[in-house]
Amino acid sequence: MLEGANIKLAAVTTDVMGKSGRDMLEALMGGEQDAHAQASLARGKLRAKLPDLRKALEGRVQLHHRFLLQRILTHIDFLDQSIAQVEGEIEQHLHPFEEAVDLVVSIPGLQATTSAGILAEIGIDMSRFPSDKHLASWAGVCPGNKQSAGKRLSGKTTQGNAHLRALLGEAAWAAARTKDSYLSAFYHRIARRRGKKKAIVALEHKLLIIIYHVLLSKKPYQDLGAEYFDQREKARLEWHHIHQLEQLGYTVTLTPKEVA
Repeated sequence: MLEGANIKLAAVTTDVMGKSGRDMLEALMGGEQDAHAQASLARGKLRAKLPDLRKALEGRVQLHHRFLLQRILTHIDFLDQSIAQVEGEIEQHLHPFEEAVDLVVSIPGLQATTSAGILAEIGIDMSRFPSDKHLASWAGVCPGNKQSAGKRLSGKTTQGNAHLRALLGEAAWAAARTKDSYLSAFYHRIARRRGKKKAIVALEHKLLIIIYHVLLSKKPYQDLGAEYFDQREKARLEWHHIHQLEQLGYTVTLTPKEVA
């Protein structure tokens, strides 16, 4: 509808329905024609794009555009209100499971709503699964193990639980975008070698294993840090070179280099 009125707001702001975008749309709906006045409603970092905003808001908004915009915004408000009511109802039923939700939410990328959905699928009693591998296999995030004549033929995941896979996928993308976390480092490490899609599936598997253990131990998640893999690689290289030198008959003593 905005494109039909030559309003290019989406080309400048990433969230048309954010606070700034909503204020501009309300102004358009109210009959404001001045692009400079509309652009001045921008907040925060978006104010750095004022020249682009002015150009984007120079449209041809007619009466029927305003009518349609009003109906669309009213419908969006109705949906937001309905979602809030549903989330409120869910929250009421989650009181007996607050401990389990708090444990899962301690994992980066997992919000309360997503955590509640995951718990609804797997339950809170992890003792019913013999191991984390059984849970991963049941969920469908465990790589396949099809072999013939000693050769692995397929690494595809099983079908598993579609609802749980969708929730884990949402959580995995959120975890991959967290800063300075082990889970983000894990994702990027695999994505560099095998691509983003396989990295997300691997992260889904990793998240489910972590969920299993925090629920089983009843202890919050403790992040290993973004430097975990670098430190592990450093330790591996140290051991490798020391072992080689010792095989050649040397006694090796490591002395850290002093920082100037």
